[in-house]
Amino acid sequence: MFRNGRFGPIEWAATRRPRPDESVCGDLPVALEIGTGAALFGALDGLGHGEPAAAAAQCAAEVLERARAEPLDVVVQLCHRALTETRGVAMTLARIDFDTDTMSWIGIGNVAANLVAKGPTGAEMRSSVFLAGGIVGYRMPQPLLTHQVGITPGDLLVVASDGISARYVDSIDFSAPATEIAQQILADHSREVDDALVLAARHRGST
Repeated sequence: MFRNGRFGPIEWAATRRPRPDESVCGDLPVALEIGTGAALFGALDGLGHGEPAAAAAQCAAEVLERARAEPLDVVVQLCHRALTETRGVAMTLARIDFDTDTMSWIGIGNVAANLVAKGPTGAEMRSSVFLAGGIVGYRMPQPLLTHQVGITPGDLLVVASDGISARYVDSIDFSAPATEIAQQILADHSREVDDALVLAARHRGST
């Protein structure tokens, strides 16, 4: 279960797998182009696993497909309304604006997102999304808070569901493309008790 591409200066890849005793994955990546000037990345983690989790994540994905250009807090509210008859999802979204090299992000639940840079001794964490407690489709935090950070060429956004352990940052090979980074994190840091998803998005600059 692998996808990859490039939107403007952002090279991205996403890979996922279901819990070993399931045939479907309840985690879905988000990678949507917004015109020619921005892109929306993230992950949807349907509560639990199996078909009900996958159905909730797919419902949210369909809302995002239609509403990708809306502000992040509006998008989350639209998903919340659409998911009331499902299990609900944990969700983290990050919008990257190419002209200003800024990233706005929002997280509800337990889908982690980290902005990572190459440092003198390896990968260094630059920033992490603030994860508000709640379930999209069931109980939402108030107010919904969106945060903004700068993103520069070379920076790497990694979004991971809770099926990925938090220890992956030190193992990132910055010389590798996003496809290899995502696949390596999934292979080395996924947990057998849950679905697992990794999305890696690298700012490659204007060339």
